[in-house]
Amino acid sequence: MQEMLRVENLTKRFGGLIALDEISLDVKKGIITMLIGPNGSGKTTLINCVTGFYNPDKGKVTFDGKIITNWPPHRIYELGLVRTFQIPQPFQKLTVLENLLTAYRGHPGEGFLKAPFRRSWMKEEEKATEMAFRFLEILDLDHMWDHPASNLSGGQMKLVEAGRAIMSGAKMILMDEPAAGLYPKLAQELFYYLTEMKNKLGVTFLIVEHRLELILDYIDHVYAMARGRIVSEGEPDKVLDDPIVIESYLGG
Repeated sequence: MQEMLRVENLTKRFGGLIALDEISLDVKKGIITMLIGPNGSGKTTLINCVTGFYNPDKGKVTFDGKIITNWPPHRIYELGLVRTFQIPQPFQKLTVLENLLTAYRGHPGEGFLKAPFRRSWMKEEEKATEMAFRFLEILDLDHMWDHPASNLSGGQMKLVEAGRAIMSGAKMILMDEPAAGLYPKLAQELFYYLTEMKNKLGVTFLIVEHRLELILDYIDHVYAMARGRIVSEGEPDKVLDDPIVIESYLGG
């Protein structure tokens, strides 16, 4: 299976604290990979280094065959590696459809010179709208296309963020605790629709999450972190039964 993301010997220090200690991992294309670990294990620092928010002190990050180590976040985003955050931030006053359309890249109608000439960009706008409706249908939000984002539930807002990522041309989405703040049933519904995105659109996911019992059925591969290192990896059941993971993460 083709690699979408490779992290090699990534190290990050904050003064005397080693937050990442030669981390290496691979994320395969077209699957959902989960990253688990106790608070302070280095998960968010790893995501920050991969997406350009931090520069690592050592190591290499490769995405879709290109070395992106120390690239700024906007260049990584343009390459198709898109991050969402624990607290979704849609444009509250825009409709669900408009939120997705804001992420569409290269619309000629946004250019200063072409904007007045509507006929020159109408076809591109129709294409973008059709694409947005397709994604909304996959996410089961098509019936709310004309609702303002402020009317959405927390889970629906997170789906809108995922939809915006896809509209931007994302090949891979990194999500930071998407189930946070959701009731168990809503968390499972969220992961069901993320799985639909994976299956129907070929999107790759790397997800940081704590609520393991809710979502294991939707995960293909797991990495477990502790004290800045990868301590276990493999299929979900294998990792959760690993004595090292039980001791360091589950407190067992």
